[in-house]
Amino acid sequence: MEDQYKHKESFINNATDSNSHKLNKRHALLDFLSTLIILLAAFIVSVLMIIFVFRSYQVDGPSMEPTLQNNNLLIIWKLPRTWADITGHPYIPKRGDIIVFTESGLSKFGQQNTKQLIKRVIGLPGDTVVVNNGQYTIYNKKHPKGFNPDKTLPYFKGKNIPYTSGNIKIKLGPNQLFVSGDNRPDSLDSRDFGPINANQIVGQLVLRIYPLNKIKVF
Repeated sequence: MEDQYKHKESFINNATDSNSHKLNKRHALLDFLSTLIILLAAFIVSVLMIIFVFRSYQVDGPSMEPTLQNNNLLIIWKLPRTWADITGHPYIPKRGDIIVFTESGLSKFGQQNTKQLIKRVIGLPGDTVVVNNGQYTIYNKKHPKGFNPDKTLPYFKGKNIPYTSGNIKIKLGPNQLFVSGDNRPDSLDSRDFGPINANQIVGQLVLRIYPLNKIKVF
């Protein structure tokens, strides 16, 4: 009789161990699937953020000095352009904003034919942009007598306003922008290749993250 009880007890223990083993395997599988889903979701969110919201950008060249230097690492805000694509309305940044855009036809200036450039918005749709006597003058309905954005906007505050070479007068059409580098003597910009269209814009500069001692919000 005692042997029978031992046999039954052994059978019960074996069954319990088997069920416990199955549960552990099931929990391990669920943990693995949960981790996989989390990693996949994080990857998808990261890709969507890069495509539609943010993008990193490294400055190549001196055209935005002293505001930006070569090899500065920047964060570009793409959401306004993404929203413009969704709604079908053009994204028009503010005067003085720094934007990244794609420009083609640069081979005639000895550059790679199509590049992403970073410049400052000087002229907005409807403006007449004049370059004369070493400076920009903007004429529009609000300022029929003209104004110099370099003097009225804060981006050169506390700095020497650079000499702006050229002799240009151009009327901007709908969705057109006039862009310029801050390093006027050494910048390939709208003084050379003309206005850009709003649909060329990639995004707006919002943050410099490198070098670490020059982190800045724009």
